[in-house]
Parts: sequence; structure tokens; C-alpha cells
Amino acid sequence: MTTPRPETLAKLTPVLTKRWLSPDAWQIGTYEQLDGYAALRKALKAHPDDLIQLIKDSGLRGRGGAGFPTGLKWGFIPQGDGKPHYLVVNADEGEPGTCKDLPLMTHDPHALVEGVIIASYAIRAARAYIYIRGEAVHAARRLRNAVQEAYDKGYLGRNILRSGYDLELVVHSGAGAYICGEETALLDSLEGFRGQPRLRPPFPATHGLYASPTVVNNVGTIASVPPIVLGGADWWKSMGTEKSSGPMIYSLSGRVANPGQYECSMGVTLRELLELAGGMQPGHNLRFWTPGGSSTPLLAAEHLDVPLDFDQVAAAGSILGTTATQIFSDQDCPVYATYRWLEFYHHESCGKCTPCREGNYWMVRVYRRILAGQGTHEDLDTLLDTCDNILGRSFCGLGDGATSSVTSSLQYFKQDYLDYIEGRSAPKLSDKQLVGAH
Repeated sequence: MTTPRPETLAKLTPVLTKRWLSPDAWQIGTYEQLDGYAALRKALKAHPDDLIQLIKDSGLRGRGGAGFPTGLKWGFIPQGDGKPHYLVVNADEGEPGTCKDLPLMTHDPHALVEGVIIASYAIRAARAYIYIRGEAVHAARRLRNAVQEAYDKGYLGRNILRSGYDLELVVHSGAGAYICGEETALLDSLEGFRGQPRLRPPFPATHGLYASPTVVNNVGTIASVPPIVLGGADWWKSMGTEKSSGPMIYSLSGRVANPGQYECSMGVTLRELLELAGGMQPGHNLRFWTPGGSSTPLLAAEHLDVPLDFDQVAAAGSILGTTATQIFSDQDCPVYATYRWLEFYHHESCGKCTPCREGNYWMVRVYRRILAGQGTHEDLDTLLDTCDNILGRSFCGLGDGATSSVTSSLQYFKQDYLDYIEGRSAPKLSDKQLVGAH
């Protein structure tokens, strides 16, 4: 196990995670002792437009995957339109490898609640919702308890802290569908319909929940708001890179000595993250990895020193996504890993559009053939052709994400596919698992 160098340790910037190890961190008493709700008091004395400008100035970008500028999104909400405004927090964390929001809600739920109140005040919303994944029972309990504590202390409800501002906050548990992580499918589910993506335009900023102006933000995005209000835009920008400001929680899993959550300034490299995590497991050497979950294109060992921010990861051919950094070694098979991810996307496709519904169905079967030793060279062309018909042609990003590992694994590890096809690698699947694959 390696010991991190001082300059690498300096990359650790606990902001969202700073309270996680405090005793009873999820209770309001502990939260209040550690700066809790001080940002709310400060925010309620400011004009809502000034708060929106503060978030713009901070350069905060969405922590849910797309990296869209948060202040810009808030500024899209039309004011004086006579319609109710809504804030909806996307807590439907369900992508393979992604695991930063659930510990945040479990260990420090009041950080999210305080962020919700400030953000709602800024966009003039009188009602807010946190949409949490149905399987996240423990996190939902902690969150509901935090909401009740906030009501009891006067941080939620009518005339919050005697400011004249009213806000109702509802924690809503979904039914556990990955598609509801897509913001418009989430809105449909929240309204009581089947979770399927909507056609855009119109966009949620003008026609969101109940056809009213709505901001949809990720858990990490909203939880970042109170520190920015307290510390200021310049302080936030002092961390990270020029176009990707602030810290980010990087979720390391897989073949590392110490998997877990590492909150670092954006722009940290995988080499530095591995150093913080104690290096690779004994006997394992890095071969491939995901910078942001299973829906982001794979990167290889040659990308160890790519700064992990939105723009530089994109320049390397991938997406920062949810910073779910899954680490695979020379003992792992990129073909089999891609197959398992595809099974997930095939299972979770809502079926609304043909490219995603049919394309993932058939790609799973092609992979089964290849992994059973019955693939052909033409199968590789079929996979690329199918990806070409899914990417940019499916109704939402689920289809696009499903193609990422296919095209990137073929780009970097085509020889692994050929080894199965040409008989140099032993089959990983049996004939029994080939049912329906032809």
C-alpha cells in the first residue's frame, strides 16, 4: 500500500464531506454546531436575484453528470409569470458505480435540506420535492427525519425565520426505475404517471412539474449551495480548475486498496486518486476505468494523468459524469464488463423509443454469442452499426450512455474481442446462457 505524498493529500478538500465522520452528523443539533443553517440566515437577507448571481459567479456546474452551469439554469426560470415555481432534487441515484449522493443524504441530510431552502428562495418556489430512489430506504428515513427536524425548528413551513418566506418540502420515494434519473421522466413519475422521458422543447424551466417553471438539480449540486453562500464565489473558485470550479466527490470502486468517497478539488488525476486510495490491490495493474459511471466511455491506463474535470475529460474522449470511478485491472475482461453493463441498460430501458429498446436487446445477444465462443468478425461491425443507430437517435440519454462502453472498449480493446472470436480466450458463458442469442 502506498502512502500519499503531501502534495497529493493537499488535493483533498472536504466541503460536502466535512461533517460525515462527526458523531450523529445527521441530527440537526450536530449540524447547527457545524455551521448548519448559517447560510440560510444569510441568504434570506439577500435578494433572490443576488443569490442567483452568486451561484453564476461561483461557476458551480451540475454534479449530476451533464455539468450544466447551475446559476444559468436558475436564471432560466421566468419571474412575474403568475405561475407556481418548483424545485425538484434528483436523488434517484441508480447508475452502476455511482454512489456519492446516498452517503451524503445518509450522513449529512441537513446539508441537502438547507440547500433546498436557499435554492427555492432564489427561484421563488413555494414548494420543493426530493425524489429519492425507492431502494434507498435508509437514506430516505434519514432525509424525512431531517425534514421534520427542520419544520420543528422553523427552517421549513410558513414565515421561515420570520422572513416572510414560505416553503413546503416533500420527500418522495420512487419505484426504483433507472429511467427516472432522467429529469423529465422523473417529473412524469412525480406527477403519478409512468416514468418516461418527455419530448423537449418545451423545457422544464418553463413547462416542468405540473406544466409550471421548474428547476431540477442533483443532490450534490444543491448541497453545494450553502457552502458557496457562506464562503463566497471567490472561495469556491479557489478550488478546482478555471471552468470546473469547486471540489467534487470521486467514488472509487473496484480493484483499489481502499475504495470509498474522496472529495478533491476538480482537476485531480486518477494517478493522484489511486495514491489517496492506497494504490491498486496487490497483484493487480490498472487496465481500464470509467471516469463517471457505466454510461461514460472507458479510459485506459494511458489516461492516468488526465485532469478529472468536465472539459479535460471530454477532451480525452469521455465524460466526467457522476465521477463514479470504477477501476479494473489486468485480471478483468473489458468485453465481459461491457456485457454486464449492457444487460443493465437493456433491463432498464423504458421501451418508449425503438433505437434504445431494440438496439440494447440485440447487442446483449451479440455479446452472449461472443462470450460463448460463437461470435464472428461481422459481429463487431454489427455492434458498431447498432451503436451508430442508437447514439443521438434515442429519445433520451439512456440509449446514448449504453453505447459508451461498447464503442470505447472496441476502440481500446478490440484484441480482447478477437481473442474470443478466434478461440484464444476460453468462453465465459455457457450454451445454456445463449438462449435467445441467435
